[in-house]
Amino acid sequence: MKKTSKKGQPTTKGMSTAVVLSLLVHGALFLLAGMLVVFTVVKKEEKKFTPPVAIERPKMKLRKPKVKVKKTSKPKPTTRIVTKMNRANMPEIQLPEMSGMGNDFASEVGGFDMIPDLGELSVFGASQTIGNDFEGQLYDIKRRRDGRNSAIDDDESRLLIDRFIQGGWRESDLSRYYRAPKKLYTTHFAVPPIISPMAPDFFGDPEMESYFFFVKYKGQLVYPEDIKFRFWGTGDAYAMIQVGGEMVWANSWLFHQRDGFFNTWKSSSADHRKYQLAGMMMAVGDWIELKAGEPVEMEILYGEWRGGALECMILVEVDGVEYPTSSRGGPLLPVFKTEEFTQDQLDEIRKYLPEGECSLTNGPVFRDFNPDPRQEVIAEKSKDEVGSDSSPAKFTQELHEIKMRDWSLMSGRMLRAKLILRMGNNIILQNKRGKMIKIHEDQFSKEDHTYIQLNSPPDLEINFSKTSKQRTFPFTLSALIPRSTYFTFKTSIKKKSTSPYDQELSVEYFAIGKEYSGDIHRLLEYKKESFFLNKESKQRFTFSGNPVEVMNYENGLERRGEKYEGYLVVVTDSRGKIIAHKASSKTFFRYLDNLRQVPVGRYFDESCIRVSPSRPKPYGVPEW
Repeated sequence: MKKTSKKGQPTTKGMSTAVVLSLLVHGALFLLAGMLVVFTVVKKEEKKFTPPVAIERPKMKLRKPKVKVKKTSKPKPTTRIVTKMNRANMPEIQLPEMSGMGNDFASEVGGFDMIPDLGELSVFGASQTIGNDFEGQLYDIKRRRDGRNSAIDDDESRLLIDRFIQGGWRESDLSRYYRAPKKLYTTHFAVPPIISPMAPDFFGDPEMESYFFFVKYKGQLVYPEDIKFRFWGTGDAYAMIQVGGEMVWANSWLFHQRDGFFNTWKSSSADHRKYQLAGMMMAVGDWIELKAGEPVEMEILYGEWRGGALECMILVEVDGVEYPTSSRGGPLLPVFKTEEFTQDQLDEIRKYLPEGECSLTNGPVFRDFNPDPRQEVIAEKSKDEVGSDSSPAKFTQELHEIKMRDWSLMSGRMLRAKLILRMGNNIILQNKRGKMIKIHEDQFSKEDHTYIQLNSPPDLEINFSKTSKQRTFPFTLSALIPRSTYFTFKTSIKKKSTSPYDQELSVEYFAIGKEYSGDIHRLLEYKKESFFLNKESKQRFTFSGNPVEVMNYENGLERRGEKYEGYLVVVTDSRGKIIAHKASSKTFFRYLDNLRQVPVGRYFDESCIRVSPSRPKPYGVPEW
C-alpha cells in the first residue's frame, strides 16, 4: 500500500524547506549585526567645536586725549661748517652745464652727461653718489664703536694704523672703532690743508674731538683705454693708497717714518720728496697699468694725528706725457678725479689751495666711458669773460608806465583816462584832453580797484636784523681752532599808508658776507616768501631764516674765511614789479639781476657777478 505526503509541504533533498529558510534568515541577521558592529567601531564621530561662554568684563569710560599742536614748527638746524645750501633732499638728475652755451660762469666746465644735485658739498665729497665715485667713512680711533672713550696715546694711535695697513686693510680690524654717522662720496682726493676741527662736521659729528681720526674711501679704478700712470701727492698727517690689494703710494710726516711708523711701502723714484705741494714734500708712487674698461679695487686712507691741519692731495702722472713746470719747480700735474669738476667743486678746493700748485681742469678722468666729444674742458676764464650782464637794476615807483585805459564806473559810465594818484578815498584821473577828474573809490569796479592798487603801491617800512651765537669747538691737541658764529637773519615789513591794498606781495632777502682777505663777497643766505598786508595780518609781515654759520680761521700765514657784511631786501608785487627795497649797500641793489644768479654759499665780485673765492698765500718750504 503506497504512502502519501501531506499537500502544501514541499521537501528538499536531505533538508526541509523550513530549515533552509531559517538558516537564510539567521545568516542575514548575523551579517547585518556584523556590519553594524564594524561601522560602529571604525567610523569616528566628528568633533564639534563649542565656543566658550563669553565672560562679561567691566568697561571703563576713556576720555579723548587733548593734544596741543603748534601751528608752525621749525626743524632744529643741523650744525654745518659752511653755509647750508637750499637743495632737494632726494637725489635729482639734471642736465650738465655745457660749454659754449653762453658766457655765464657755469660754462667753464664740461663733463658728465647726467650729473645729480650733489647736495651738501665739501672737499671731502657729497652726501649723494653718482656711481663712479668713492665711498668714504670717518673713524675715530680714540672711541669704541658705542662711542665710549678708549685710552689711547700717540704711539698707540700710530701703531694701530700701521698694523691695519700691514694686515691687508681688513675691514674687520676697524669694527671695534667709532664711525661717524654720515658717509660721503667723492670723485677726487684734492683736500688742501684744512683746519682739522672742520673735518668731522662734514661727516655728521660736529662734537668729535679732532685728533686721532682718519677717513677711509673705497671704490673702483677704471679707465676707458689702456693706461700707465702713477700717483704723486701729500698726506698730513698721513695718507696711503692700495690698488688691487697692493700698496702703491704713501706719504706722512718725516718724523713719523724716522720713528719707524708707516714704513710698509717705499718709493723707488728719484723724484720722491723732491718737490713741494701745498706745504709738504710730494711722495711718488709705483707705476700702475690698467687695461681698457677693466676695473680694479682701490682704497685710500688719510687722517690726522694730534690735530692742526688735515691734508690729502693726490695727483696723477701719465707715462710719456710732458707736463709744464709748477710754481714749485716740479711738474704741474693734474689732480686725480673720476669725473670732471663742477664749478662748485672747484670753488671748494680753490679757497684752500694756493695758485700754481697743480692743475684742476686737465688730465685723465678715471671712468669707463668717454664723454660726448662736443663737451670740452674750458680753461679758467678771466673776470671779463665770466659774465656780461652787469646792467644795474632799475627802480622807481614811476617805473610803472601809466597809460590811458578804459574805466568802468558803477554808474555804468565808461571813461578813458590814465591814473594820476590817490588822495585819501579819491582817485585822480586825467582824460585825453588833460583835464583832472576826481572820483570816489567806491565808484570803481573790482578790476579797476586791482589796477589802482597795483599802480599805487603802499608805503612800506622794511627792517632787517640778525641775532648771533658763538660756536665752541670740541677739545683739540692743536692751537689751530676756527672762530665760528651762527647768524639768524630776520626781515619785517610794515604797511605805513592807510590806503587799502589787498594784492599779494613777495619779499626776498640776501644775507651777504665778505672774505677776510680781499674784496670778494659770499652769499650767506637767500629767502623768498609771499604775503598779504591786510587786516588779518595786522598790516605787517615777519619771517626768519635758519641759522647760518660764518667761519674764519688762521692757517699760519693769514686769516681766512668770511665775516658778515650786509643785506638786501626787495619787495615785489604780483606782477614781479619792485615796489620797495632796503640795502646796506647801494651796490647790491644796483646789480640785483646779477645777484639773483649767484647760488647760496658761492662768491661774487663788486658787480655781483659770480667768481671763484680768493686763493690762500703760497706755503713756505717745509723745515723737515
